[in-house]
Amino acid sequence: MVLREDHIRDREAIGSLHRRAFGGDHGEVVAELVDDLRRDDPTALSFVSEEADEVVGHVMFSRGLLDAPRRTVGVASLSPLAVAPEWQRRGIGSALIRHGLQELDKRGVPLVFLEGDPRYYSRVGFSPAVEHGFRKPSLRIADWAFQVIELSAYEPWMTGTFVYSETFWRHDCVGGRDKDA
Repeated sequence: MVLREDHIRDREAIGSLHRRAFGGDHGEVVAELVDDLRRDDPTALSFVSEEADEVVGHVMFSRGLLDAPRRTVGVASLSPLAVAPEWQRRGIGSALIRHGLQELDKRGVPLVFLEGDPRYYSRVGFSPAVEHGFRKPSLRIADWAFQVIELSAYEPWMTGTFVYSETFWRHDCVGGRDKDA
């Protein structure tokens, strides 16, 4: 498995990967989110997994804020993560996450937040953020889905509310939506 930063030549393959992995309208929204995060956040980290010269996995880490009592703190958001359906359950997603977390740790990022299934993300060190005293950026996010991992730059005073970048809000990619409402 080859893990590396994405290149411009990977952009079409990454969009296609997200469309397949997420399916339907949501896959298109996620592909557009990736493009806009890339444009809106020059600090975003974007990694791919390659097998036989084919992009089979992708993860993105972009900036967010922690609204802490002392001051705002730059943190990261892990989103999105996708692995091609035929390549799932082979450790590709976990490897991409670990690779990204190592890079963020080197860069001094103290915390990484995400929305996801704790059964999956706990395997790479994430745990429910509300249990650590962090507040969700939206009431639509289930407590169990709001996850965090503390990296080596974390300090105990870093508590408060996680705030997504404007790009996530613009794409309506924060929390779940009631499709029947």
